[in-house]
Amino acid sequence: MMTGNNKITKFGLMRHAQTEWNQQKRVQGQNDTPLTARGAHQAKEWGRLLKTQQWDRIIASDVGRALKTATLINISLQIPLAPDPLLREQNWGQWTGKTLTQIEQEIPLVLPKQVSEGWEFCPPGGENRYMVWERSQRALKEAAAKWPGETILTVIHEGVIRCLIYRLLDRQFLKSEPPILKSQHLHWLIQDNEGLRINEINALKLS
Repeated sequence: MMTGNNKITKFGLMRHAQTEWNQQKRVQGQNDTPLTARGAHQAKEWGRLLKTQQWDRIIASDVGRALKTATLINISLQIPLAPDPLLREQNWGQWTGKTLTQIEQEIPLVLPKQVSEGWEFCPPGGENRYMVWERSQRALKEAAAKWPGETILTVIHEGVIRCLIYRLLDRQFLKSEPPILKSQHLHWLIQDNEGLRINEINALKLS
C-alpha cells in the first residue's frame, strides 16, 4: 500500500513494560496478565523520557499489557492513541501460559524442531512468524497511509518487533544468527513510497 505521497512516516518501535507472566517466564502470546508494579513504573518513566522527543500519536497492540503501557506513557505525551489488533503478539496456541521449561518437559522433541523451523515456527493451534510479519507490516503501512509524515510511537511486543526487523534484514530466525536487538530499546522504522525499511536499531535506551 502506498501512502499517496512521498512523505516519510517514522515509527518508533518499543516493547510493552514488564508483566506478571514475564516475571514467571510464561508464554503470553495473545493472552494477557497485568503489568507488575515495576512495569507500571517503567512505563511512566518511559513517558517522561520520550517526552523529550517530538511525537504525533501512539499506536499500540490492543492486547492489555501493550495498551496499558501506551496509556501510562501517554500521561506524559498527551497525544492521540489508537489500538490496532493487527499488532498483537504471535498467537502461541496450546503453549500459551506455559514456560518453555514445561513445554520441553512435556514434549521434549517438538520444541527444538519448531525452533529449527525459523520463520515457520508455529505452536500447535497458533500462528507462524510469517503471519505475524504480514499483519504487523500491514498495520504500519495502513498507519502511514492514514497519517503520512507523522512520527508515531508504536507500543507492541517482542515477537512483533523481531518479526518486523528480522524480515527487513532478511534474517532467518535461526539460533545460529547472533542477537542484534537490545532489550528495553527503541527502534526506528520508516515508511514512504519506497516501502517499509529500517532507519536505526537500538536507537534509544529506555532504562
